[in-house]
Amino acid sequence: MCGVKIRICWLHHVLFLLMFVLCLLPCAHCVDEDDYSQTGNPALLPVITEMIYNRLSNLSRIFSDAILETSAFCVKDVKSDWDRAFNFKGKLDFISNCIKKTKGDITHRLCTAAEIKFYFISHFQKGATDANYLKPNKNCNLTSWPSGCEPGWGCLNNQNEKVVIENSKDMPARTRDCQPCCEGFFCPQGLTCMIPCPLGSYCPAAKLNKTTGVCEPYGYQIPPGQPNHGCGSADTWSDVGSASEIFCPPGSYCPSTTVKIPCSSGHYCMMGSTSQKSCFKLTTCKPNTANQNLHAYGVILIASLTTLLLIIVNCSDQALSTRERKAAKSREAAARHARETAQARERWKSAKDGAKKRGFGLQEQFSRTFSRQAKPRSEDNLLPPMPSSASNQSSAAVKTKKKESSSLTKMMQALEDDPHSNEGFNLEIGDKNVKKQMPKGKQLHTHSQIFKYAYGQLEKEKAMQQEQKNLTFSGVISMATDNDIKTKPVIEVAFKDLTLTLKGKKKHLLRCVTGKLMPGRVSAIMGPSGAGKTTFLSALAGKVTGCTMKGVILINGKNESIHSYKKITGFVPQDDIVHGNLTVEENLRFSARCRLSADMPKADKVLVIERVIESLGLQAVRDSLVGTVEKRGISGGQRKRVNVGLEMVMEPSLLILDEPTSGLDSASSLLLLKALRREALEGVNISMVIHQPSYALFKMFDDLILLAKGGLTVYHGPVKKVEEYFAGLGIIVPERVTPPDHFIDILEGIVKPNSNVTHEQLPIRWMLHNGYPVPPDMLHYADTLGTASTDSNTDDIEDTSGAAIEQSFAGDLWEDMKSNVELQKDHIQHIFLKSKDLSNRRTPGVTRQLRYFLGRIGKQRLREARLHAVDYVILLLAGACLGTLTKVDDETFGTTGYTFTVIAVSLLCKIAALRSFSLDKLHYWRESASGISSLAYFLSRDTLDHFNTIVKPLVYLSMFYFFNNPRSTFTDNYVVLVCLVYCVTGIAYVLAIYLAPSPAQLWSVLIPVVLTLVATQEQQSVFVKFLGNLCYPKWAMEAFIIANAERYSGVWLLTRCHSLLSNSYNIGHWNLSLQLLILTGILSRFVAYFLLVTFQKK
Repeated sequence: MCGVKIRICWLHHVLFLLMFVLCLLPCAHCVDEDDYSQTGNPALLPVITEMIYNRLSNLSRIFSDAILETSAFCVKDVKSDWDRAFNFKGKLDFISNCIKKTKGDITHRLCTAAEIKFYFISHFQKGATDANYLKPNKNCNLTSWPSGCEPGWGCLNNQNEKVVIENSKDMPARTRDCQPCCEGFFCPQGLTCMIPCPLGSYCPAAKLNKTTGVCEPYGYQIPPGQPNHGCGSADTWSDVGSASEIFCPPGSYCPSTTVKIPCSSGHYCMMGSTSQKSCFKLTTCKPNTANQNLHAYGVILIASLTTLLLIIVNCSDQALSTRERKAAKSREAAARHARETAQARERWKSAKDGAKKRGFGLQEQFSRTFSRQAKPRSEDNLLPPMPSSASNQSSAAVKTKKKESSSLTKMMQALEDDPHSNEGFNLEIGDKNVKKQMPKGKQLHTHSQIFKYAYGQLEKEKAMQQEQKNLTFSGVISMATDNDIKTKPVIEVAFKDLTLTLKGKKKHLLRCVTGKLMPGRVSAIMGPSGAGKTTFLSALAGKVTGCTMKGVILINGKNESIHSYKKITGFVPQDDIVHGNLTVEENLRFSARCRLSADMPKADKVLVIERVIESLGLQAVRDSLVGTVEKRGISGGQRKRVNVGLEMVMEPSLLILDEPTSGLDSASSLLLLKALRREALEGVNISMVIHQPSYALFKMFDDLILLAKGGLTVYHGPVKKVEEYFAGLGIIVPERVTPPDHFIDILEGIVKPNSNVTHEQLPIRWMLHNGYPVPPDMLHYADTLGTASTDSNTDDIEDTSGAAIEQSFAGDLWEDMKSNVELQKDHIQHIFLKSKDLSNRRTPGVTRQLRYFLGRIGKQRLREARLHAVDYVILLLAGACLGTLTKVDDETFGTTGYTFTVIAVSLLCKIAALRSFSLDKLHYWRESASGISSLAYFLSRDTLDHFNTIVKPLVYLSMFYFFNNPRSTFTDNYVVLVCLVYCVTGIAYVLAIYLAPSPAQLWSVLIPVVLTLVATQEQQSVFVKFLGNLCYPKWAMEAFIIANAERYSGVWLLTRCHSLLSNSYNIGHWNLSLQLLILTGILSRFVAYFLLVTFQKK
């Protein structure tokens, strides 16, 4: 019985549990929106609220394709933007309240997908200028206008029509039971349904102002004649410029669409905020603050940047000066060491010679000569202690008939072994034990060792010059028996019947010039003005363009281009083209580094530089700036010598100088010519144009080429025989008159010769004297001399008696055009001329020269720090002014401020970038003509300008950003500005290289202003719109606006779309805009480099 009872009881509990579950099943599976309207059960309210919210959230999936089709230009990620606008999770109170208010029929009052699409598409259609305008539809038209069509009201659908919110095709009929819109929703005029207000909006129920009849806080009025109609809720959601009523007001934040909370102290709330943000330190944020005041940060940045600029301006030059003083001390110590070593060497030699003559021991003679007891601090103390085997070595040295010559390599090793000792001179007498004890393979690496080596060699060379004072070049070559002595390759230039005729004008610049320039000789080219002296030198150097050349120029007896020997040919221009913001030594060092052989050790290069400084008498000013027009430096004569030294340091085999003594006094000219004569002793072929030399200077030349007007030769031969030759013609030089001045006065026609020969006949006399053929049109001068040229062919005489046929204007114009075309063609061919390198010298490559250029330009920029500081100060002021005057406008996302930013930054950075190439054109032309890499020159300046590309946007934004306070991040604005500065810098390069400085500055101002106006035109034709898309300001503006617009979401979504649509911007083009700016900068640099190479003057 008990078991039966237990089973019965268990069965009873199971049946009860089943009945309970069956009772719950309808509630779990059959609840819908209508259940609340039928039962009014409060327990169902949260479930229904969540269900309705989920159905609204699913609309993003339905609208995805339509949004991307119509609004892809302002919506990058549909789901993300939808969530930021309609993600009400945790804030669903307004839906629950609406369910209560509508008694559960909220789903019949909500707009379907088709109605929502109808509303939003109307905002992007052309002609829809009114935010409240909607096209007539099924419910609101001329024949049907229920109360729900009024703003802020909505209606139910018809009873026999089922409403599906997800339906995106059909609009249901809604004309019954019209009521005011719920809080948190807006009901547009012309639609009879409700749409949720987006996040960042404030949509309370409106209240009627009986005085004005306006439903506040909205701007609509109740229908006239319907006093019982009442106010509803919000009536529209549009861009802030058209309707800003539903935007959460500035100074408050709206965590939901029905709650508004004032901003507390220490926080700020921008318009449309959903939460309050904490203010930065040092900012003032009172209650109800709309934006934080960042002016304190701007002031701090101004002070810090100004301090930094002052430090850079005052310390940059000081740092270079300190470094130069340190190097000068090392150099002076090395020079003192070399002099002391040379003096000790002389004492050593005198002691050895005395031992030979007197016959007593060498050790005793040493002790007498170098006694330290009488003068402990005298120069005798410079002799180091002698080794124990010195007597044996000295006796061997006495027996040796021929002293072993010193080696540069051994001298370097000895000095390195003990840089502070004076044992270097022991090598001079053949101390083999010292040589054997020196370390092998060790290189000179410190400045002190290098300078000691260089000055030691200079002292040795001075001693050799005293011993071989009167030695000729051939004698020097014959004595070059030491293997370590490097001989320069010689260049002999011969020219025969050299004639230059100006293209298009048939004017002779040179005629029938024949002669030879020999290595190891200094030749002077003289003549009156218009004699073609500079043209003659330019023709020999291969620099003449626009002329037709006849005759031949032979290099070392071969018909080869002089450009094949460009690396060992030096050309000194008439103008002193020297970098004024570099010191004398820096100018010479750069030329030596780039033009001497890449295989030459650094110590030997320093030796070459020191030798040139010594020979040109520039020791006193070696660390002085050359100077510019604004900042005075060395004297004019010293500057002229530096101009010559730039070519001497590259150890040329052929050195051509165009008026190197112009502007120099006689002493400076004499010093310069002595230095050139020393170069000639080493085999250098030197020729120069010179005016009015003194008699002493004139006698220092080896050869003279005297030209008459028209480029005709009057004399070509040794200087010693020029007076003898003219005396044979009956021309005697008066007393107290230098021969060249007298001859030039005769050629000018100022002085009439005493003989029967006129100045027009002197070139004919020279031709007849040497048996050269006389040009046919000059034979009448020969006839007046009573002599005929046996080599002249009288049959070739042209009939010039008749007047030239006068051409028409069209014919003259055609000839001029042909001449100009030929000149340009000749110029381009000359620039791109490629010749085989026969100089047998491998100069540093592009990478190595780039390093040298970076060092040189870096020093120049540091010395110009004040100028760059002014650029930064102007950018600071521009950023502060524009940031203060052009506050961010939420309607346009700061378009005005960014427009002025593009113009200001473009203009200021372009003008500053012009200095990179405008000011150094002459220097570049000279350096490129000598073989220095144009690519290294261009890349070095562009590389150092990248510093400004990085720093200038930072300087400008440090003011503009904190005064303007846009919503976009500092990083986004900085990246856009970096790309903009890189772009405009490349454009400035093109202007600087192609145009003269004044037009380049004018274009730098016009281009950003005009292009920005074109790019920001509102009413654009097709052509103007196409042109605007090609302007770099359009890309910069688009990047700025996009970076700012992406920070506007929620209630700002329609404002973002309206702003981007009105400016034809696309939110997905941020990266594209930056890429176009960078691409423009790169293409501009390619064009600039092409122009740099193409339009250079060689």
